[in-house]
Amino acid sequence: MTFESINPATGESIRTWDVMTREHTEELLDGAVAAQRAWRESEWSRRTAALRKAAELLERDKEKHACLMTSEMGKPIGEARSEAEKCAWLCRYYADNAERFLQPQPVETDYAASYVAFEPLGVVLAIMPWNFPYWQVFRFAVPALAAGNGGLLKHAPNVQGCADAIESLFHEAGIPEELFRVLRIEESAVADIIGDSRVAAVTLTGSVRAGRSVAQAAGAALKKTVLELGGSDGYVVLADADLDAALDQCVRGRLLNSGQSCIAAKRFIVVDAVREEFTRRLLERMKQVRMGDPMNEDSDIGPLARPDLRVNLHRQVTESVQHGARCLLGGEIPEGRGSYYPVTVLADVGPGMPAYEEELFGPVAAVLAAKDEADALRIANDTEYGLGAAIFTGDAKHGEQVARDSLRAGSAFVNLFVRSDPRLPFGGIKSSGYGRELSEFGIREFVNVKTVVVASSE
Repeated sequence: MTFESINPATGESIRTWDVMTREHTEELLDGAVAAQRAWRESEWSRRTAALRKAAELLERDKEKHACLMTSEMGKPIGEARSEAEKCAWLCRYYADNAERFLQPQPVETDYAASYVAFEPLGVVLAIMPWNFPYWQVFRFAVPALAAGNGGLLKHAPNVQGCADAIESLFHEAGIPEELFRVLRIEESAVADIIGDSRVAAVTLTGSVRAGRSVAQAAGAALKKTVLELGGSDGYVVLADADLDAALDQCVRGRLLNSGQSCIAAKRFIVVDAVREEFTRRLLERMKQVRMGDPMNEDSDIGPLARPDLRVNLHRQVTESVQHGARCLLGGEIPEGRGSYYPVTVLADVGPGMPAYEEELFGPVAAVLAAKDEADALRIANDTEYGLGAAIFTGDAKHGEQVARDSLRAGSAFVNLFVRSDPRLPFGGIKSSGYGRELSEFGIREFVNVKTVVVASSE
């Protein structure tokens, strides 16, 4: 079997890779374990120097990495550059803070000494998606490596070029070659790798289906897991919101990465007092969006990453319309090559429709009606997902209270579209997964939080 990278803008094959043999996989597992045993004893200065070097390399070769991302999964080239820059930021963030985050913490007791220490777990298996082919990997790898762990990357089949480039970059930065390796295996082989005693923990970013499968395998093996799964973020727009500012954020949040983001703005829940005006203005803005070659600096959105993703998105749109939604814009598969799907706006979206119940992974905006604030919050929380949410209001203090106390999600933003930030924990609840990445919380996911107590000599 082979993995193939296909340019989604043209449908042309870029390259194929052979799936690794079991013998090769065994070598990588053995090598990672041996390398991690040495790495965990390494000085902080060595680890942080490697992270700083990785940041330098990302910035030095930003154009190369950006073009690779765009050619393999179709994200607009400007966003690809920003992704490389964000990865560099992440490297420097943990280079500056990892040692502080993992310093032993004294606890006052009646013992001679008592404290909490943090030690790396071992080799972490990472199963990563295609939509942010660098950021998702760095988000797991940088804190894991900083903490003294090793990493094995099973990347999405369609972005194997990105996987190889990341591996090479880490090695050039000073990460030992065997410590971080690409694991090119079939999906059917993942459960056996999770159960292997040489793997200490597992992290996955992907679908709910994949998360359940990984959680089942990891649970059977009693392995620590972090799962970042799908999202159907609700953006609540209240009557006192600044509609121009809200629409700026809503449109950006919906169309980032051509709409292919777990934390994209997917459901616009607008109170009746401003719904007609919001929908009219949303439609005007969405009509101005330029779809085209993602290598073109003027393109706002590119193609979807694969043809099957377009088929599923179109099914969700057409079934929603069949169940009563109104398609105000888009909703038709364009002719020509590439996996393009137009910007689409659906109104009158309600329960029972895919646009209400499912995650829409593409440039489709769904407008949902709410009678008032209480009704809007009920609708926002009426989902199996819980990754992100946002509220737009002219009263920031009230918005903060709603975000903190009423929106059921891992991240809740006020008058901003939801995004990840190295300084803040990131993750979900409900079917959006569990565990956290980034910040101090993220680096502590794959360490042993160890209690150390010394008896009094008296």
